[in-house]
Amino acid sequence: MSSTYGENLKLSIFGQSHGAGIGMTLDGIPAGLPVDLEKLQVFLNRRAPGQNNWSTPRKEEDAPEFLSGIVDGFTCGAPIAAVIRNTNTRSGDYANLKDCPRPGHADYTAQIKYGGFQDAAGGGHFSGRLTAPLCIAGGLCKQWLEEKGIYIGAHISWLYGLNDDFFNPMEPQIHKVCREFPVLNLAKGLRMQEAIAKARAEGDSVGGMIECAITGLPAGLGDPMFGGMESRIASIVYSIPAVKSISFGIGASVAHIPGSENNDEFTIENGQVKTLTNHCGGVLGGITNGMPLLFHAAIKPTPSISRPQQSVSLSRMEVTSLEIKGRHDPCIVPRAVPVVEAAAAIAVFDAYLATFRNDWRK
Repeated sequence: MSSTYGENLKLSIFGQSHGAGIGMTLDGIPAGLPVDLEKLQVFLNRRAPGQNNWSTPRKEEDAPEFLSGIVDGFTCGAPIAAVIRNTNTRSGDYANLKDCPRPGHADYTAQIKYGGFQDAAGGGHFSGRLTAPLCIAGGLCKQWLEEKGIYIGAHISWLYGLNDDFFNPMEPQIHKVCREFPVLNLAKGLRMQEAIAKARAEGDSVGGMIECAITGLPAGLGDPMFGGMESRIASIVYSIPAVKSISFGIGASVAHIPGSENNDEFTIENGQVKTLTNHCGGVLGGITNGMPLLFHAAIKPTPSISRPQQSVSLSRMEVTSLEIKGRHDPCIVPRAVPVVEAAAAIAVFDAYLATFRNDWRK
């Protein structure tokens, strides 16, 4: 089904943007794994709306209520279930979207797929609001991976033509990412914030690129063909509504250089096999090679903008003008950074369980 993910764990996301609540169930998690709920809430706060000038003014605490799976600070082996209650909705802002779909949004395709029975309020099940329960699962997986020395971090690498510094592909210093506005270079981040403010003032929106790095991965995770680490990560990263492309290592640049420049030559370092460069982004043949895993995800501009746009009336089958109401991010990229981290953590933890399921108590 489209709302589930995983082979060794099973993640299911449920709810609609303006429904009673949104949530997730996470099954297949070994018993005895520690859970730090305060640390999880700090992670969820990075995605939550209404906390700064570059996000939607809709305010939600995004405080999960755990219904099962955790006892006295540890997983108990039962499915982990959590719900976030929706408390700040204005469904009337979306009353006309079944008849007059927003350009760039899923309103039209949802109407065709579900024949008018879909929940259009706030985007329903297509909303970025559903990334909150994704972050619950991903935040937990991040904690468990860190127990094994595996760390995941991301930052805004590009935003509307403005670039941040980039991770060193050999030693990504993910701890240097600024937490309030996720960039490596704060001066460059300030220019990005100015671009977001300008877009908001003009009734427009901007997109960008997120760079994600995973350090501490052992060699050997993943499988060839359909079970490769790139495939595992890409399939869940593409579940983030705004993602339009993903690339690993140096990505499309491989098309412009010869093999002698692209190949990562091997060496021995402290008794371990390493590579002299990391153009492949830590994955060969779908399997991790022990180097840092790096990928970029492109985030489109928020489709809900206040400028008048051309659309159609589906009931009258004629062209019309649409002015979108509601509360929307002028740029989704900053809030998408922890979501990309969460998606990567779920994919890596799922692959880790395939080899190391019985390793957690050692």
